Amino acid sequence: MSETRKLVDAVVDGIREKKGQQIVVADLQGIDGAIAKYFVICQGGSPQQVEAIADSIADTTREQLHEKPVRTVGLEQALWVAMDYGDVMVHVFVPDMRGYYDLEHLWEDAQMERLPEEG
Repeated sequence: MSETRKLVDAVVDGIREKKGQQIVVADLQGIDGAIAKYFVICQGGSPQQVEAIADSIADTTREQLHEKPVRTVGLEQALWVAMDYGDVMVHVFVPDMRGYYDLEHLWEDAQMERLPEEG
């Protein structure tokens, strides 16, 4: 398994730790000009949950792989938090913002993996 895919898996673990919902992994490797190899997209039910998910992702990636995001933006309002891990971009939304920006449609040429919800 590649280091990049291990990072994606650690991000997903962090999302699931805080009950993030509707997790999508977009594989952008076949798209010319893509800014990353993968997007991981999810949502939380409130700004507080979005912030908790982002914190959990940062903790999980640091603990599992000793990785830190290059940059994190959006924590002030926590409606859309973007975390840049270089080859992996993480987007944590509240539902309204996710629907408005619709990244899955914007990157529809990517291979989309919709992960099952955990009970």
